[in-house]
Amino acid sequence: MTSIGTGYDLTNSTFSPDGRNFQVEYASKAVENGGTAIGIRCKDGVVLAVEKIVTSKLLKPGANKRISSIDRNFGMISSGLIPDGRHLVSRARDEAASWRTNYKCPIPNSSLAFRVGSYVQAYTLYSSVRPFGVTTILAGWDSEAESRVDGQVGSGPKEGSVGKTTSTKTGGPGLYMIEPSGLYWGYYGAATGKGRQTAKAELEKLDLSSGVLLLEQGVKEAARIIYVAHEDSKDKDFELEMSWVSSVDGPTKGRHEEVPKDVLEEAERYAKRAMEGDDDEDTATGGGENMEE
Repeated sequence: MTSIGTGYDLTNSTFSPDGRNFQVEYASKAVENGGTAIGIRCKDGVVLAVEKIVTSKLLKPGANKRISSIDRNFGMISSGLIPDGRHLVSRARDEAASWRTNYKCPIPNSSLAFRVGSYVQAYTLYSSVRPFGVTTILAGWDSEAESRVDGQVGSGPKEGSVGKTTSTKTGGPGLYMIEPSGLYWGYYGAATGKGRQTAKAELEKLDLSSGVLLLEQGVKEAARIIYVAHEDSKDKDFELEMSWVSSVDGPTKGRHEEVPKDVLEEAERYAKRAMEGDDDEDTATGGGENMEE
């Protein structure tokens, strides 16, 4: 049974006979037309990077930011329809502010991903709205230190069923990706956009699950991966935008910030050297094969 062209893609609230929601699938196609965006979870922080295609020579370099701060310790990046991404940034900021008002502390990584994911999923349920044509990547650092809240009385039990679990580490880096369907997962390395397949292949080579990659090296690897993913569109100019968030002992002191200009420039030089090295290896391999023939 086929459902292509039978009218099941005319509304967002109707499934096709084979269980597909075409409007959500079309939204995912819009994401594939956006620039490549990646996130890397490191041992001591998280890095975000995005490939901003230069569509006009009149655009001002450094303007039109694609990475946004949600809270002091959170950043968000998106790929797809840029206005949709800005709307989700506004929504995420509202959720973070609401959490601070109610609980007197920053919102955890998982809770922000859940709230934004639930909001995105609600736009796949009704015929009066359309899905968001954007995939977002959330990065943050949950504080490992305990902080008292306003009006707190006592400290509660130290351990037990209503207290803490002994020998359990809390806080640390977090990286989540939210898809147009509202589905979200926690990742060690996430990629979306036009070059997502190439970027995923490069991320898998880093063995991020071992938790040994440091933040400074993660910045360089993120720049290299964006340059590798851009090879499929190398006839177009692009601008690299990056941000990071570290532990309270790291370079950002637990805050989400843009990568400093000197660190960004060094990362781009590293990426270009890596690309030139790959080209030299390909040339040498090709030459050797010709000699054997």
